[in-house]
Amino acid sequence: MEQRHLGRTGLRVSRIGLGTLTWGRDTDEHDAADQLKAFWDMGGTLVDTADVYAGGEAERLLGRLLGNLVPRQDLVISTKAGSVPDPYRRFDGSRGHLLAALDASLRRLGTDYVDLWQIHAFDPGTPLDETLQALDLAVSSGRVRYAGVSNFSGWQLAKAATWQLAAPGTRTRLACTQMEYSLLQRGVEREVLPAALDLGVGLLPSSPLGRGVLTGKYRTGTPSGSRGASEQLAPFVEPYLDDAASSIVDAVATAADGLATTPLQVALAWVRDRPGVVAPVVGARSAQQLTEALSVEALSLPDEICQALDDVSAPVHRYPDQDWSTL
Repeated sequence: MEQRHLGRTGLRVSRIGLGTLTWGRDTDEHDAADQLKAFWDMGGTLVDTADVYAGGEAERLLGRLLGNLVPRQDLVISTKAGSVPDPYRRFDGSRGHLLAALDASLRRLGTDYVDLWQIHAFDPGTPLDETLQALDLAVSSGRVRYAGVSNFSGWQLAKAATWQLAAPGTRTRLACTQMEYSLLQRGVEREVLPAALDLGVGLLPSSPLGRGVLTGKYRTGTPSGSRGASEQLAPFVEPYLDDAASSIVDAVATAADGLATTPLQVALAWVRDRPGVVAPVVGARSAQQLTEALSVEALSLPDEICQALDDVSAPVHRYPDQDWSTL
């Protein structure tokens, strides 16, 4: 699998990442092992998790597989901190919480460092410089190799990345931002992506298959066993089951028919090759499903297909979004 630099850093990662959102909850250890082995066998390196996935069980499961199944040094392990199970405070970006969460993640993962550590979301209740200092301390202590953020808006990302660049050698450059990005969700193109491109921050798209909807599996209803049929994840999928999404899914299916491939591969190839994108993070229910996603390595979409998909899914840009002056 092709390797790409993560932002303007020396770290290289596979251009498809493996997500672990369902590990330890809907994906058991046997299935997780099959996925990780298939991913590694096909040249994948970036494995993405978070301290809140399955209440920490995703990290524990990944930790049990590291070394025994796949050499630790062959993987780029990424985890996140900052989300908290508190209905009154969803995010805690305080230095104390973040550093304690990092130590807990390292224990669950059974490793003394993570390759990439991300702030899971912006915390308006904590000064941003305090949040970012946690990244600097984590890197300087050797517990973290590279740092990034996740779910930051355009102005939040620009402020954070610029703050870090203001003291080179003292503060840690942001390597990446992780955001939802797909043919069904192109909101990052308004402000986040322009900021990332300008500041040398790589984009790691989450939900690159539109929460599974872009695979086409929901075109005739909600199949049993799918995330849309899950009590816990149905509300996550439901927003992309409207008429606007259906027209985009139909266009993806038409393109797939013309290219003798699958809607999954068309949708994934589209987002993988967008400007600024480093590695879409794919979550799968099985090794077979993951292998289908990874086979996109051999696919490059023709320009006319890309243009048609761009047109049918184009987001509305209005003042004062990026390039508003041309409207």
